[in-house]
Amino acid sequence: MKLKGQKAVVCGAGGFIGGHLVQSLLDNGVDVIRAVDIKPLDEWYQVSKDVESLPLDLKDKDNCLTAAEGANVIFQLAADMGGMGFIENNKALCMLSVLTNTHMLMAARDKGVERFFYSSSACVYNGEKQTNPDVVALKESDAYPALPEDGYGWEKLFSERMCRHFEEDYGLEARVARYHNVYGPLGTWTGGREKAPAAVCRKVIEAKQSGKHEIEIWGDGKQTRSFMYIDDCTKGTQMIAESDILEPLNLGSDELVTINQLVDIAEDIAGIKLERKYNLSAPKGVNGRNSDNTLIQEKLNWAPSIKLRDGLAKTYAWIESEMLVGASK
Repeated sequence: MKLKGQKAVVCGAGGFIGGHLVQSLLDNGVDVIRAVDIKPLDEWYQVSKDVESLPLDLKDKDNCLTAAEGANVIFQLAADMGGMGFIENNKALCMLSVLTNTHMLMAARDKGVERFFYSSSACVYNGEKQTNPDVVALKESDAYPALPEDGYGWEKLFSERMCRHFEEDYGLEARVARYHNVYGPLGTWTGGREKAPAAVCRKVIEAKQSGKHEIEIWGDGKQTRSFMYIDDCTKGTQMIAESDILEPLNLGSDELVTINQLVDIAEDIAGIKLERKYNLSAPKGVNGRNSDNTLIQEKLNWAPSIKLRDGLAKTYAWIESEMLVGASK
């Protein structure tokens, strides 16, 4: 399927990735006929003026049927999720997203939708392969035998299987991407759902503005991750959605850093050095996680184009501007 000219619906469009995806699809000639999110419109990160934007709770099947009406392709990004501080303390809430995925798949089938893109997560991977900071990059096959992140990861893995079986049983063409730590401007940076890059930027900015030059880091700072900038994410999402690849694909950066190194980069952007306080009782997730991009490079010739230092600088500048606006109110 070539997306240009297709009628698309984006679920979770009021969120960080969904909002950017709507704009990217429009820029690439896709007819986004509808954007849907559970939040009221005034809480969406981005609202596109030429798109029908609906505040709907997609855990309800009737709302899913409304969302799917007239679409050729659906991008299902809607979920209750956030950074590690959120998903470790809201496992039941995260798992309830299975209602959204189930009902959206059923609505897509019933409304004759041709293609269904599902945003899964690196949290589906077997936890026993992520116990060491010097982690071997995770291949798609490492999701089995199954031992995903409790709560959120199990929901994502189960929903991947649903997509597979809806394709096998009903002919709904399903494509799945496993996102690895997406970051960038126009996203959550405070309130408990923010992820590590945004949280680190906010903490560094707060320390700089307050003159109290210290920062709290969750865990020992030695845990390793890779972080993908939002523009790489939206491009890869569209490539996977258009592809004929049936199996889930990693979509992430393979630029591995420790959390301490992430703080180093943010400090360098800010031009300060901070005393580090390590909170060993805070949620920190697995010890090591990185994306093996061999399969997506082989199949789609996709690779991330934006280095962490460059993407974090853009994210830092946006968060700083938001904090300055908030301080002036």
